[in-house]
Amino acid sequence: MVKNKNGNDSFRHIIQAIWTLITNAYIIGFIRGKIYQGKIKNVCVPGLNCYSCPGAVASCPIGALQAVIGSYEYRFSFYMAGFFIIIGTLMGRFVCGYLCPFGLFQDLLNKIPLKLKINTFRLDKILRYLKYLVLLIFVILMPVFITDIIGQGFPWFCKLICPAGTLEGGLPLVAFNESMKSAVGFLYGWKSFILIAVIILSVIIYRPFCKYICPLGTVYSFFNHISAFKYRINTDKCINCRKCADVCKMGCSPVENPNSMECIRCGKCRSICPKEAIEYTFFNSHKTI
Repeated sequence: MVKNKNGNDSFRHIIQAIWTLITNAYIIGFIRGKIYQGKIKNVCVPGLNCYSCPGAVASCPIGALQAVIGSYEYRFSFYMAGFFIIIGTLMGRFVCGYLCPFGLFQDLLNKIPLKLKINTFRLDKILRYLKYLVLLIFVILMPVFITDIIGQGFPWFCKLICPAGTLEGGLPLVAFNESMKSAVGFLYGWKSFILIAVIILSVIIYRPFCKYICPLGTVYSFFNHISAFKYRINTDKCINCRKCADVCKMGCSPVENPNSMECIRCGKCRSICPKEAIEYTFFNSHKTI
């Protein structure tokens, strides 16, 4: 990873954009208003990327997890467990910062110039726990206890909440598929309302979906302290100026905890550090570039 000397997100956004295009490369799906059904769709991408997006060439790990978590009969459930462990132990929430299309969407929205920008507020810390409840209730418990006749869980988070699914899947399918337009009802309106709320809040608050709702980022957050890729503070260089904490839009303080569960590895702290005291390690190999 190249350190951005100017402190902006250009390099990271380029990576995010390229990854978004790669994982949604089935362009003809948007024209036909149909979902890609090839064999690659059985593979999961690291970030939140809706299975129902007409351009998606692979699956969303949260959607896949909900489909199989209620049954031990499916080998795919072991694949999902292994997938989260491998990705989590390698990168942690680096996925959120670099490989999530919906993260890029929120990043760009937050760049819209507006005088009203909120870095923190009274209920911020309390609301951060909401995403753990979303993971537990909508991704784990409901799919486990509410299943179909063959034991597959319903994707309740995708069905009732996920604004990424509405943006990437719901809106394009309804727009380009005539048969889908007749099926639009209350649920579509409800999820559109959630998406609109996330869009508005993203202009004002940096990544509100990631901070308060996203179950995928929540899963990866448990691995931040043990992942192969992590940050470290060079105490010989650090002057405790706290510029890193001031610039962090996720509300982290790298000096106190360089691998906070909220850290998405965006690198802003490393860019702003006047002494280059924030380094990253990969398999305990120190890097400062």
